[in-house]
Amino acid sequence: MLLVTGITGHTGRYFLQELIDHKYEGPIRCIVRETSDTSMLDNSGLNIEKVYGDLNNKEFVRKTVNGVDYIMHIYNIHHSPMIVEAAIENNVKRAILVHTTGIYSNFKDASQGYKDVEKKVTEMTADSNCPTKVTILRPTMIYGDLCDSNMSKFIKMIDKFRVMPVINGGRSLIQPVNARDLGKAFYTVLMSPEKTAGKAYDFSGEKPLQMIEVFKMISDSLNKKTTFVSVPLGFGVVLAKIAKVLTVGKINYIERVQRMGEDRSYPHAEAKKDFNYNPMSFEEGIQLEVNQYLKK
Repeated sequence: MLLVTGITGHTGRYFLQELIDHKYEGPIRCIVRETSDTSMLDNSGLNIEKVYGDLNNKEFVRKTVNGVDYIMHIYNIHHSPMIVEAAIENNVKRAILVHTTGIYSNFKDASQGYKDVEKKVTEMTADSNCPTKVTILRPTMIYGDLCDSNMSKFIKMIDKFRVMPVINGGRSLIQPVNARDLGKAFYTVLMSPEKTAGKAYDFSGEKPLQMIEVFKMISDSLNKKTTFVSVPLGFGVVLAKIAKVLTVGKINYIERVQRMGEDRSYPHAEAKKDFNYNPMSFEEGIQLEVNQYLKK
């Protein structure tokens, strides 16, 4: 029995598509919300069992993990310790946890939270007699279609505004990864326990790009003439702090602005070595998303 969380989400849907394309034969238990669109699950032709519940409920998690052999936890890094605890109690063989390269950030307050989660998971599974082997997957900035929370915002901004500010001239490096590539990688890791159990992998895009390169590619794909104006990081942070004060904390983009000046490119050499991870180019991936935007 395979248990999957987050299968109706952005990346989860591409993992589901891989299960469909490869005609996965085993039973799959999926934790979903009452409000989730499960049409893709319902029409998948796979042996799907839908379970409705709240991952914040410890008893629900324990009950749902009962009888499970493998776990693909995509939904939220902060639920990983509870998932792993339940996995160990139920003698689950493998737990694949989708975390984030945000763990490496120098600015993001939550990065310490991410580190704490991974430390706790490591401590829980350190015993050589632990029945559950854990694999950690860390995607970089995820994009791919209009439901992502990264490139879709940039596409809308560049389409709307002819002049766009960029932090420090957009010189910082990013390495966005397409959700389609993540879906394939998640499936490969699931089906390669001998090579991947007990390891951690960073999943990034084909190569590092400067932010300004990314913005110009989007502008070209939209056939727009956009002027990009450099804004010092310090000034951007001040504006973000003012926005936070004026909105009584409802708009808090301080960390987001800080990270715009931080390099966020991470190599994926281990994934390439172990299972030939080979992500598409950003040019190809962003064109797919822009085309979707234009059609809509």
